[in-house]
This record gives sequence, structure tokens and C-alpha cells, in this order.
Amino acid sequence: MDVVLASRNAKKLREMQALLAPLGWNLRLVSEFTDEAAEETAPTFVENALLKARHASLVSGLPAIADDSGLEVTALRGAPGVLSARYAGEPSDDAANNAKLLDALLGLPEGERGARFVSVLAFLRHASDPIPVLAEGLWNGRVLEAPRGANGFGYDPLFFVPGQGCSSAELAPELKNRISHRALAVAALLERLQEQAQ
Repeated sequence: MDVVLASRNAKKLREMQALLAPLGWNLRLVSEFTDEAAEETAPTFVENALLKARHASLVSGLPAIADDSGLEVTALRGAPGVLSARYAGEPSDDAANNAKLLDALLGLPEGERGARFVSVLAFLRHASDPIPVLAEGLWNGRVLEAPRGANGFGYDPLFFVPGQGCSSAELAPELKNRISHRALAVAALLERLQEQAQ
């Protein structure tokens, strides 16, 4: 089944295709169907995921899945949060976002750099689906003082994974796809979709 992924990010497409492999879906980027981006105007991950999924389904005519995710830093009262991709402004720029985050935490000791990645998934069977399937995943760690690693994207080089002793960007993609916030959200989504199919 073709399903549109409400993203323009080829790296996210590869990651999500691997995570959702058990469903046998063929994921397609929303950019195949429109140049217009969904307006992420809501204050929560859940609402933004729904906005993106509805937009993707509307422009493609296909079932849609959207991931709204971000990094919440305890010392910054949850920022950058829903603004993670645009933390340093428009257009989205990973290097600029990482630099702004490091600047905001400058001088903070390791024990005060707690953070978590959040992922909320919304799956819609069609654009007006009244009962979207929602799932979330949380991944706890801390923000490093300098980037490490070359894998992943976004804040991965700055996110230290305590159980692995390295940054998210230093993890092998296969391992990240088992333990990340997105992996946990996908696992929860798969469970809910299976429950609904019974």
C-alpha cells in the first residue's frame, strides 16, 4: 500500500521506511505531490502531527503518516520543543539549530543538561479520517557540549544516549532504529494498528 509521509526529508523517509517495514507500506514523500508545506501552527506535537498528516493526505489522495518530533531540554523549560526544526529561524538549518542550542546551554554542567527526544505519529486512512491513530515515543538523554558523530540528522550529534555511552549520531542506524524516540513511537503505532485490525 502506498502511504504518503508528511515530510520532505529523504533521511527521515529512509528511517521511517525501515521502521515501518513490517507493514509492507511503500512510503512516498509529500514533496512528490506538492511544493506547499503544511503550516505547523499548533503548540503541541500531537496537533502538529495531525495538521501535517491531514495536509499530506489531502494533497496526495493517499493514507498519510506524519511524525512531529523535537528535542525538549529541561534547563530551557522544554525548548526548543515543537520549534526544534526552526529553532534558529527559517529556513530550517541543522547546524544553526545546534549552534543556538549549544549557546543557550553554555557553561551548564553535565548534570543540568538533561533532555529528551519526543516523537508523535499520526496515521490517517484518508484526509477526513475522524479517528486518527496516534502514538508517541520518548527517548531520554542529555545535551553534549560539542557535536559527536556523523550519522543521523537534526540534534543527533548533540544528544548523548546514556545506555550506549555515545551520541545518537554515533549509533549504527540499525541500533538507532531499535531504541530511538521514533522507533518507540512506531512500535506503539504498530501495536495500535494491529489492535484495530482484530
